[in-house]
Amino acid sequence: MPGNKSKIKPKITLEGRYGRFKARKRLRMLYVKVPGGRTVIQFKKKKPSKAQCKNCGKVLLGVPRQLSVKLRNMPKTAKRPERPYGGVLCSKCTRILLKTQARTEK
Repeated sequence: MPGNKSKIKPKITLEGRYGRFKARKRLRMLYVKVPGGRTVIQFKKKKPSKAQCKNCGKVLLGVPRQLSVKLRNMPKTAKRPERPYGGVLCSKCTRILLKTQARTEK
C-alpha cells in the first residue's frame, strides 16, 4: 500500500564511533554479517588514487595503489619500477627526458 507508512526497524546497525552520516569521503562502508546473525556496517579506509605521471598525467603502471601502512611492508622493488624516474614519470616521458639530456650534454 503506497499510503501506509509504518515504522520498520532497520536491520542494519552501525558499529564503532562513527555517526550515521559521518566520514563518507575517506572511509568506505562495509556490510558485514556477524555471528549473531545481525548485519552491521563497518568502516574501512579507502584506497588512495592511482599514481600519475608528473609530466603528462598518464596513470603509472607498476606502482601499487595501497595505503601507506601496507606500502611500508612491501619491498622497494614492488613499490615502483626500477628505471630512472620510476614511479614519477611514465616510460614515454622518461624516454623523451633522457634523450634531451643526452643531446644537451654535448
